[in-house]
Amino acid sequence: MTVFADSSALVKLYVAEAHHEAIRAIAEPIIISALAEVEVPAALWRKHRIGEISGADAGILSAEFAADVDGEGLAMPRFAVVAVGSAVVAGATGLVARHPLRGFDAVQLATALAARQTLGRLGGFVAFDVVLRSAAAAEGLALVPETFADDPIGRR
Repeated sequence: MTVFADSSALVKLYVAEAHHEAIRAIAEPIIISALAEVEVPAALWRKHRIGEISGADAGILSAEFAADVDGEGLAMPRFAVVAVGSAVVAGATGLVARHPLRGFDAVQLATALAARQTLGRLGGFVAFDVVLRSAAAAEGLALVPETFADDPIGRR
């Protein structure tokens, strides 16, 4: 099952946060937006600034993420990175008109929709932001996990 994961989900691959088991259980390469190459290290360094992880850990985890993006030493790449081109930006612009998304969340969702169009299908959309999950569901993407404890979308 090929899935798209946004940055909130990707951070859980590197830091044991709530619901990290859901993303760590994905065996196939995960489709990500090139935007994640900035967002994930930013989130890791933010965790350092607010005292959740050490600076050394933020550096190590950022380097591990970069290596996973590059596929260094991996038999099978961990991620398939989708560029953020003009079609994705145009798609994101349309999404913010339909859903109450922040700009970068709209880019993440537009990237997932572009990947679905290219592949013909997408196994699921992994995110832990409730507004983004709601927009993804409204756009016809299956949510992974389908539900989690503090997700009102899964309780419809």
